[in-house]
Amino acid sequence: MTDKKYENIEIKREGALTFLMLNRPDKRNAMSPGLHADMCDALEALSVDAATRVLIIGGNGPAWCAGQDLKLYFREGAKDPALRRKASNDSHRWRWELLSKFPKPTIAMVHGFAFGGAFTQLCACDFAIVAEDATFGLSEVNWGIIPGGIVSWNLAEMMLPRHALYYAATGEPFDGKRAVELGLANFAVPAKDLRSRTVEFASKLTKLNPNVLRYTKEAVRVVRGMNVEDAKDYLAVKQDSLMRLDKEIGDRVGMTEFLDKKSYRPGLGPYQRGS
Repeated sequence: MTDKKYENIEIKREGALTFLMLNRPDKRNAMSPGLHADMCDALEALSVDAATRVLIIGGNGPAWCAGQDLKLYFREGAKDPALRRKASNDSHRWRWELLSKFPKPTIAMVHGFAFGGAFTQLCACDFAIVAEDATFGLSEVNWGIIPGGIVSWNLAEMMLPRHALYYAATGEPFDGKRAVELGLANFAVPAKDLRSRTVEFASKLTKLNPNVLRYTKEAVRVVRGMNVEDAKDYLAVKQDSLMRLDKEIGDRVGMTEFLDKKSYRPGLGPYQRGS
């Protein structure tokens, strides 16, 4: 298919992998009202794109995302209430509502700088692979504001409370290795290997049943806010729904390969789909 061309973002494809790249490199991919609108449109389209099996959120140029564009998002928005309201709605919509509920696996591929509002899309992605020398930080305290939007909530969800408060209150930056220690990222790799390691991991995901992946990520997100009894009931219904939706799961292909055909060993890769 021919992808739509955007002013502030770029879509790149590599087989079943789709790269959705922030494309304001001269601004370190700071998020403008136009970028927010472009991302809303692109995520809506890619959510129903059959060719996309895994979505990777990246950034062109020297940074992943430097947060909100202070001039265009805040100062210009203050002059135009209608623009400010639309930008605020678009910002929340793509960075959380669309991205956290995206039906395919999502990976944040982070290099350079990831600051402020960028933490929301970082936390919304299912997985995060970051460069060891990437620089993360919350500069809001230095401007005399708090990590707004839902950034403070994102921090409290992802980090232990003392870590979240420390980095929000001090504005102290940290690198990719520390991001892994704090729970913000899965892996930190040398910057030169970031793309190849991301592609390697994403390719593994494409070999798994897409419905199982979707139901699993939905379940893990939802049960975190439940008590144990509600979680037990929800997961039972979720599994029943999955088996009704997907014949491969309903036929217990993986279990048959493990118990009967002896052709599959859990932990050593996915079962042979279609066998």
